[in-house]
Amino acid sequence: MRNLTDQLTQYAEYHRDTRNIATHFVGIPMIVLAVAVLLSRPALALAGWPLAAVPLSPAWLLFGATTLYYLVLDVPLGIMMAVVAALCLTFGAWLAQQGTAVWLAGGVGLFVVGWVIQFIGHMAYEHRKPAFVDDLVGLVIGPVFVLAEALFSLGWRPALLAAIEAKAGPTRINPPRGHAAH
Repeated sequence: MRNLTDQLTQYAEYHRDTRNIATHFVGIPMIVLAVAVLLSRPALALAGWPLAAVPLSPAWLLFGATTLYYLVLDVPLGIMMAVVAALCLTFGAWLAQQGTAVWLAGGVGLFVVGWVIQFIGHMAYEHRKPAFVDDLVGLVIGPVFVLAEALFSLGWRPALLAAIEAKAGPTRINPPRGHAAH
């Protein structure tokens, strides 16, 4: 299994334009939230389930598995992602309790708009396909990449950022197509 540095480096290689990264700060949270919403049905209230007040759903299974993966990659980052997962699951469970039209409109709306924002970032700024096209693990790494990028901007783990940039290169703003950089 690739370690955190390798995973973030591979993902970063597809995301070097700061404007594309900015679209990911909007699009990826929307998609993650949409998945939590859409997979919060069906939900089962199980006796003996440790979180009996929160019904067990496919969202819990998916977010639980991805959180375990994040914890294996890096404990501090995994804990932060667990907090993000808990917030998404809470919102997803709440929206899933609403009427079917509200649940579907919220989940599908977040999902579609999030992906549109993602593809705009890749087409307009990065001029490169999304990472998950070459490696489906990119779908799981995207959320932790966004969190790591936010933390890097606050000065978190400069050695990790340096290791990623040593392989993927620094972030940049690409000149518009057809124009030379000055």
